[in-house]
Formats: sequence, C-alpha cells, structure tokens
Amino acid sequence: MGSYLLKRLLLVIPTLLGVAVLVFFMLRVVPGDVIELKLRGDGGNVSAQVVAEERERLGLNRPLHVQLGYWLKGLVTLDFGISYWTNRPVVEEIGIRVGLTLQVAIMSAVIAVFFAIPLGVLAGLYRNSWIDYCLRVVTIAGLAVPSFWLGMMIVLGLLSLFSWSPPVTYTPFYVDPIANMSQLIWPALAVGYRYSAVVARLVRSSVIEVMSEDYIRTARAKGLFERTVVIRHALGNALLPALTVVGLEFAFLLGGLVVTEQVFNLNGIGRLFVDAVAHHDFNLLQALVMLIAVMFITINLLVDLLYGVLDPRILYK
Repeated sequence: MGSYLLKRLLLVIPTLLGVAVLVFFMLRVVPGDVIELKLRGDGGNVSAQVVAEERERLGLNRPLHVQLGYWLKGLVTLDFGISYWTNRPVVEEIGIRVGLTLQVAIMSAVIAVFFAIPLGVLAGLYRNSWIDYCLRVVTIAGLAVPSFWLGMMIVLGLLSLFSWSPPVTYTPFYVDPIANMSQLIWPALAVGYRYSAVVARLVRSSVIEVMSEDYIRTARAKGLFERTVVIRHALGNALLPALTVVGLEFAFLLGGLVVTEQVFNLNGIGRLFVDAVAHHDFNLLQALVMLIAVMFITINLLVDLLYGVLDPRILYK
C-alpha cells in the first residue's frame, strides 16, 4: 500500500507539469489582448505608450520561454502572480470564492449519495416492479432536466408560493449557518437531483449484474438471510462503479457550476472562470485550471484507495 501510494504521488509531478505547460501555451494561442481590453475595451482613448508600460509592468512583453519560467517557478512556490484584470493576487481571488463552490459541491454529493444509493439498490433488487418503474421516471427526468432550469423553477416556485427568494449575499457557514443554508441549499438541490439520477441509474445496473453472479447463488444456497446476502456480499461490489462516478462528478462540480451559479447569483469558481475567459486573464485562468487538475488527481487517488476498503480482494502493488 505504501509503495503504491508513493508511486501515485510521484506521478502527480509530471502530470501537473504537463498540464501547466499545456495550459500556458494554449492560452497564448487564444486571440485577444487583456491590456487592450482593459484599457481600451470601453472606448477609452489610451496612448500606445501607456499600453506598453502596462504590458511591461505585467511582464507580458517578455519572451514566451521567460514567461513560462516565471509561471513554473510560481507554481512550485504557490505564487500565481496577480490578476491582470483586478490587479489583486490570484490566490486571493480564488480563495474568497472556493469555499462557496466547495460547499455547494459537497452538499450536492451528500444529497446524491443519500438518495441515489438506497433507491438504486431497491430498484435493482425489485427489478421491473413498480418501485423500479417509479425510479426510472425520476432518474430519467433528472438526466433530462438541466440543473440551471430546475434552479430557475425553484426560485420561481419560492417567489410564487412564499413570496421569498434566496439571499443574494453569501454568508459563510461559521458566521451564520441559517443564512448560509437558506442560500446554498437550493443550488445544492438543483445540482444534486441530476447527480443522484446518474448515480442511481449506475447503482441499479450494478446491483442487477452482481445479484446474478455465482457467489450470490452460493451464499443463498448456504441458507444466509437475504439481507445478509445483499449487504455483505453484493453491496460492496455493486458500489465500486458508483464510487468512481461519485468522485468524478464531484470534481466536475468544482468547475462546472457556471450556469447554476449565475441563476442563484453565486460568486463562485464557475463564475470566476467565465469572468477570467471574458477578460483574457491568463494568470487567473492558469491557476483555475491547475486547481481543477489538482482536485481531479486527488479525488481519483482517494477513489482508488477506497476500492480496497469496499473490496478487500483488491491489492495495491
């Protein structure tokens, strides 16, 4: 286990290095100039000298290999520079928003796991029954309905029925838990519905497949109770594919809540991504991409380690 973990951690270095170099050059290929957009975007009459001085201040007049060197050095020291658009440290711009997005993603994952696993198991055990048919309707609707549309329906429903809408100002959980949850529970429900639909469908298929295996028939032939057969012999194997989807969906939510954040007026990582692209803010975009890459790598590693917890037959070599 220790050697496996060490190898995986060592593989993180070339992976992140490749992502850093790739995103650096890809952003330089994108047309547009952040300095021109910043100083002349609204029709401002700025001289070429001022534009050149601003470009020099931000280091954009340096050769590409020099800029790449500064970017890689900052990556090692966790100094991602300043935002070209706001002139604030990139770490600060991300830090004030990552907590909001992370909380919504965690709440959505909890909602998805809480509902999807038991419903998926029931649908798999009672295949082609009324329970299975009801679950099919619910999950297909969850896959078909976009999260942002469901979010708009939630907001409209709250306004129509209770003449109330979620707060527009973010309040950290440690400051006021009630105000925090009254704002973030609704986007978490909107996103968690689709999330749970994906997981429930996969759990159902896995349970159906596992329950037809030979070792399940052997366990039943030994006279074990059906509950024991399901919990001790079937459930662990059936949850392995679902665990992968839960992990990948969670990592995707950290950067994929763009439209949902717009609907609920949340100033999170997804919205920051949009602003950074619109303003051609290379430093901010590079840091955001690296953040998502680190989260994907970390979650994939945790999922692989959890495989051994669910199935002791899996050995790490």
